[in-house]
Amino acid sequence: MYTSLSWSPSGQYLLIQAIHPSWNDSRFENILWIYNIKQQKKTIITRNLHKSFKPQWSPNGQWIALLLDESPANSSDQNQYQRSMNNYPQTEQYIYLYSLSTNDLLPVQIGKDIPLAFTWSNTDLSLYLATINTQITMANINDMNNEELRDVIHYRQNEMYEQSSIYRIVVDEHKNLLSVKRNLIKNVSFLVGELLFVPLQSKLLITSVSPLIESLEVFEIYSIDLRNTASLPIRLTDDEAIESDLKLSIDGTHVLFLSRSLGSGRKKFNDTQARLYSMNLIDGQITRLAQSFYGNIDTYAITSHGSLYILGQLGTEVQIYSQESLSSDLILHSGWNGTYESITVSSQNNFIAFIYSSTQNPMEVYIIKHMDELRSAQAITNENKLFTQRSLPQSKVYQWKNEDDHQMIEGLLHYPLGKFQAKNLPLLVLIHGGPYEGNTNSFAPDWLSWAPLAATEGWLVLEPNYRGSVGYGDKFMSDLRYRPLSLPGRDILYGVDQLIRDGIVDPLRVSIGGYSYGGFLTNWLITQTKRFNAALSSAGTIELTSSWGAMNLPALLTYLMGGFPWEVPHIYQNESPMYQLDRVRTPTLITTGENDVRVSTSQSYMLERGLYYRGVPVKLITFPNEGHALINNPWHGKIKVREELKWLKKYGNQS
Repeated sequence: MYTSLSWSPSGQYLLIQAIHPSWNDSRFENILWIYNIKQQKKTIITRNLHKSFKPQWSPNGQWIALLLDESPANSSDQNQYQRSMNNYPQTEQYIYLYSLSTNDLLPVQIGKDIPLAFTWSNTDLSLYLATINTQITMANINDMNNEELRDVIHYRQNEMYEQSSIYRIVVDEHKNLLSVKRNLIKNVSFLVGELLFVPLQSKLLITSVSPLIESLEVFEIYSIDLRNTASLPIRLTDDEAIESDLKLSIDGTHVLFLSRSLGSGRKKFNDTQARLYSMNLIDGQITRLAQSFYGNIDTYAITSHGSLYILGQLGTEVQIYSQESLSSDLILHSGWNGTYESITVSSQNNFIAFIYSSTQNPMEVYIIKHMDELRSAQAITNENKLFTQRSLPQSKVYQWKNEDDHQMIEGLLHYPLGKFQAKNLPLLVLIHGGPYEGNTNSFAPDWLSWAPLAATEGWLVLEPNYRGSVGYGDKFMSDLRYRPLSLPGRDILYGVDQLIRDGIVDPLRVSIGGYSYGGFLTNWLITQTKRFNAALSSAGTIELTSSWGAMNLPALLTYLMGGFPWEVPHIYQNESPMYQLDRVRTPTLITTGENDVRVSTSQSYMLERGLYYRGVPVKLITFPNEGHALINNPWHGKIKVREELKWLKKYGNQS
């Protein structure tokens, strides 16, 4: 699976990132290729790229700065900051510089501080680096480890992971040996997510982040004046949203960024899909770009002329749009039906690279010279060639109405091989997570997106884009507030009803499953009807108050419920499957990561215990050293899907 692309300043080279399973090593390889467009050849730089840091070209394109993943193979996503500090002091940390002239990967020693983000300055041998402030951290540890407290921890008082230091790294190259000078620029009282250097104003832009999302107010953009580092960082945003993907305009006077909301506690703010903004760095004015776009903005790229290419999701399609200026209309570029990802434009020759897939076309990387060539683009990769040699299930968009409020809902319908448009089929409803996500016309099969595999096993698979999904307008997304499970649950059940009325589905052969928020809804729906023969509940919740108290994203539940548990206890209880568990008859397979802090593993144990006491067939599988996503060991994802197919075969009454 390809994850990102990046052009060199010269336009001759394209960086390609991808994730591959390494079955023999029980881990994932994070691969970085460099593709030479003149030679039409790609070369591997490393198979051990750090998954949390994107490689960055130096200003003149002679170097690529990157980090390697040197963490233990059994680490999970439970809390990267806490894991790192548990064994402090660690060994030396390094940024690596890949030389285009020698093809060497040279280490740059940056000390024992844990890196958070980096960016180039305006020269080829100077970078800015943000790290966890270990001096403050160690002082806090020493304070806690006094004779009175010993090993006792004051949870709220312990803010050791909320401090960062920003350094300027100057590298001196001599005979392929790199020496380093590190100068402290600033200590800040938050963790840094991104860095961006602004040469015109000699400033650093930084985003603040937190591993515990209790409020979106901790996610903002700040600036640091490099000419006066004694001054305090200036806060540039105040919007209760997560800002990301900072890019500097061509003239250097504006910063563009994506803004993603998870809801707001302020009355004046509404929940919205991802939006694109431009901030004037001189007067601070923020302008929304692509204002007329009704859907969700996934990402964007800036051309050498200052215009924009935007990847936007409308319904199940993610297409390429462009905007020439702030006042101009958004233009849809007519390409293939499907999903475009990771668009990037060369500043030298305006070549365009992107990732594309659809349900009938596996994911590959493409390059075109002009947007007019979009429909005739040729892939430069063939890592997924195997899927082109096999028949793939056919799919289509299926629409129905929620009969309570007449809202039109749609989803993707994947037919069993050789049975497109057939009738009386066994149905598996596969529910996406989020909830602020959406099923798209794409093909990147893995443990999470396994509808094509289920279809090859004989199932008709419905992937519903229920209320809360992106790509259907802000109101469609925010409608689920106060009814976060009951409303989308009704959306889904009406879809099943319509499939049965249309004769497409056999009403006696219906099963359901989902991951994360899809697990939330699976747990809810098996309390609402006895029609499901089998259920697959993955990383879901069963009781919303305890989930709010244990998860690392309580701000989401606070918003969805309309308040804290003591403010709206009736909503937390009425929307919790636990209090209707006496209705459940559906045999349920439960899967979860052992170290999940997004949706606490305890929720899966509570569901298993409740169904066990009630005599409902149930099995719980936990994956060691995995967090919310199964990203450490590829065998875990394979085993998950294998066991789910076994469960469907045993209880789904498929034949």
